[in-house]
Amino acid sequence: MPPPQPSWGGYGAYPAPPRKKSNGPIVALILGGVVILGLGAVGVFAATLSNKVKDAGYSGYTTYSPTYTYTTTEQATTTTAPSRSTTARTPSAQSTPVGPKAVYALADHPFLKPNIGANRLASCPLPAMDYSPAGQERYLRAALPCIEAMWKPALQAANMPYQPVELHIVTETMQYPCGTVRPDSTARYCQGGIYWTANAYAAERNPNNPNHPGKYLGQLAHEYGHHIQWLTGMLKASDRAQYDAGGWDTPKGLDLNRRMELQATCFGGMTLAPLSHGAVPMDVIQTGLTDAGNRGDYDIYPTKDHGTPQNNANWVKQGYSSNQASLCNTWASEAQYVS
Repeated sequence: MPPPQPSWGGYGAYPAPPRKKSNGPIVALILGGVVILGLGAVGVFAATLSNKVKDAGYSGYTTYSPTYTYTTTEQATTTTAPSRSTTARTPSAQSTPVGPKAVYALADHPFLKPNIGANRLASCPLPAMDYSPAGQERYLRAALPCIEAMWKPALQAANMPYQPVELHIVTETMQYPCGTVRPDSTARYCQGGIYWTANAYAAERNPNNPNHPGKYLGQLAHEYGHHIQWLTGMLKASDRAQYDAGGWDTPKGLDLNRRMELQATCFGGMTLAPLSHGAVPMDVIQTGLTDAGNRGDYDIYPTKDHGTPQNNANWVKQGYSSNQASLCNTWASEAQYVS
């Protein structure tokens, strides 16, 4: 049986909005519950990590295999004998893979070279938003072909593999290739698939994240950022580096996790950039950017694995304003920018 698979989730949910002073004890109980739940989640992840570290085959977790094109050369030579001619063939040259393939690197990854960005679209028709699970699914499935059309040429130009992402709507606790996903958690990315927890997003209630189509498009863009990392090989390289560091919950492992999440945030900003030239209404774009900048590791969260809200805001703005993968190189950034 393969070892447990890592998954990459969306940003943490917003902290509960402040309540009136007369409800102070209730706030304390609520915050206490958040911390307890958070610590429980840390325990689950730590246990999963322990299993991963014990399994020597963990670094080969992914099921993704790029398609290679093989070329061979065959050369014939003719020798002359007194009574007859014979044809002898030299051994075929060793088959070597050519064509798109993932590269397992981080700061020096070839996808992070200059002049790689998402292509602009003239239009991206999206349906009216309905915040039910079915309505969210219609909206996200309408947006995904636009996102694929923006990123496919960039991946191909960089000689990276490409395949469309799969969207799964989660409305109850379920098993998936990376473990268990609950409907009250944020979205998860795993091995070519986005596991979208529709009810969790519809239930968010905070002045910073009103129910608006931009929130959903922005979060989809972040999760697609993980898909880019997976296709290019950066996600697996990050996982290997965390393994070598002793696990994702070590200081070095958490640093790597924040860099990985903040890069997905930056790629999410790049996804919104081509849509901002008339393809999608600007209030949708601006809400998506604002929502991304309000998510991250708030003080009430015991585990700092996604980056501060301020750094999320900085990276989504960087991706949006530049639309350059080279400027989303969180792996080479100083520690203060990935805290």
